[in-house]
Amino acid sequence: MSLKSTELLMKLLSMGMTGVHINTTLDADTAKILASEFGWEVEDLAKSEEESIAAARGEEAVAADTPDKSTDTNLITRPPVVTVMGHVDHGKTSLLDKIRSASVATGEAGGITQHIGAYRASTKHGPIVFLDTPGHEAFTAMRARGASVTDLIILVVAADDGVMPQTKEAVNHARAAKVPIIVAVNKIDKPGADTERVKRELVELGLQPEEWGGETIFVNVSAHTGAGIEQLLEMISIQSEVMDLKANPKKAASGTVLEALLDRGRGPVARVLVQDGTLRVGDFLLAGAGFGKVRAMTNEHGKQVHEAGPSTPVEILGLSEVPGAGDPMHAVKDPKKAQEIAESRKGKMARSLIPATAKVSLEEISKRMADSSQQELRVIVKGDVQGSVEAVADAFSKLSTDRVKLAIIHAGVGAITEGDINLAIAAKAIVIGFNVRPAGKASAHAEENKIEIRIYSIIYNAIEDVRNAMEGLLPPTLVEKTSGKAEVRLIFKVKGTVVAGSYVIEGTVKRTNKARIVRDGVVVWDGKLDALKRFKEDVKDVERGFECGLSFEGFTEVKEKDIVESYEIEEIKQKL
Repeated sequence: MSLKSTELLMKLLSMGMTGVHINTTLDADTAKILASEFGWEVEDLAKSEEESIAAARGEEAVAADTPDKSTDTNLITRPPVVTVMGHVDHGKTSLLDKIRSASVATGEAGGITQHIGAYRASTKHGPIVFLDTPGHEAFTAMRARGASVTDLIILVVAADDGVMPQTKEAVNHARAAKVPIIVAVNKIDKPGADTERVKRELVELGLQPEEWGGETIFVNVSAHTGAGIEQLLEMISIQSEVMDLKANPKKAASGTVLEALLDRGRGPVARVLVQDGTLRVGDFLLAGAGFGKVRAMTNEHGKQVHEAGPSTPVEILGLSEVPGAGDPMHAVKDPKKAQEIAESRKGKMARSLIPATAKVSLEEISKRMADSSQQELRVIVKGDVQGSVEAVADAFSKLSTDRVKLAIIHAGVGAITEGDINLAIAAKAIVIGFNVRPAGKASAHAEENKIEIRIYSIIYNAIEDVRNAMEGLLPPTLVEKTSGKAEVRLIFKVKGTVVAGSYVIEGTVKRTNKARIVRDGVVVWDGKLDALKRFKEDVKDVERGFECGLSFEGFTEVKEKDIVESYEIEEIKQKL
């Protein structure tokens, strides 16, 4: 446009755009408005993200989106990726352990698999990649992601337990992902096992067994004794042959991030599944908003590997950012272009997982605190991996009701830091750590400022405690209980005190209870008893059919025939 940069900057400032300098990048809309101010028109030729990735990978955009596999001569058969799903405690991990002969369940808190783990098992039918999805319903989001990278789903149902809520959930995920299902009926060696019942219940969900004229393969197995496992592996092998799974190992790698975490010593760590091509140490990698050179690669046993072909799960180091679980991963040839894509992605998404509450300013928090018509519990969530943080935050957000709101001020990956404690002080929040601990001086800082840090390793313990804390914010319901009534029969004075000689006509009159005097159906006094006597003795209570002497705190106008009601106020804790 043959203009000096100062002219453009002055124009931008006059348009109300502050904080711009000569190196500031403008978005397309701003550029169009700015150019029109000088009588120019701007045509947006920016590429889509898919085209940019294809360019960074050095391939045609069309080939990146829809590879024509019929013309590719380098295709080989790849191992199937199998996701194991099912209800909590139905033996998913134990079944995998039997196949892999490596115990995972014992090392997990509460016997539940908390993160997606991918394992490549060698069987006599060839290698099979297993994805072990977390067994708690709050991890539904991660489970759905597990289903999005998978070729086949094994639905584990306990023969003694039958179809449970998460079994239905798993079937729905499989249907949404259009993935075939093999049903493994586990625990057939248990006394209460009833495989026919399991079949009947699954038919109601639309899974018809082959022997009943349907298309679903059912295999009876026992993770305990190993029965039926060979048949299960054979069925997986047959099913994958039918599906004709192919990949090109000579291409640049592409795949999906299964899980990612921030390690204090190693930096961002991503567990990825290579789905096509081959990933090598030294490759430039783009994964979500993370970019970098693969510095090291380890397999599921923690052994160093130099390359990973199709259907291989590996853990990689060298990314600049922690990518999100489920983000696509691409090996690229042009690092500069890939870095630009990563930067633009990073700009688009606030790195916190809860966009609605992530960028909360202190003014906003103060405003919320001033609006106290609704009780609010504020929490800061920190976790070891992104999937866990997301699932915990998601479970917490479902706890909010009309009367008590749960506000997640911040959620992130990594240890609990002093910054988190400072935010908790400002927001009057509690800090919840999931499989992480306070780092540095965070613990001392929290103690000093009376900020509560709660550490959990099992998700439903965290949910239960947070629910209890929210219930604690609700004012208790006050319920009045009448314990007894007495009728005033005679008034007399003792040492200047007016005493009502009364007869208990109902229940029990108690000394510690509150009392009210009712005259002709109208309450004339309400307060505390000064004294309750039988003859000359002070007593705690007087039951029906007995006489007593009553004196009232600060009230002397009592008359004969008045009714004295003895009552107590009970506080009942409200539930959400």
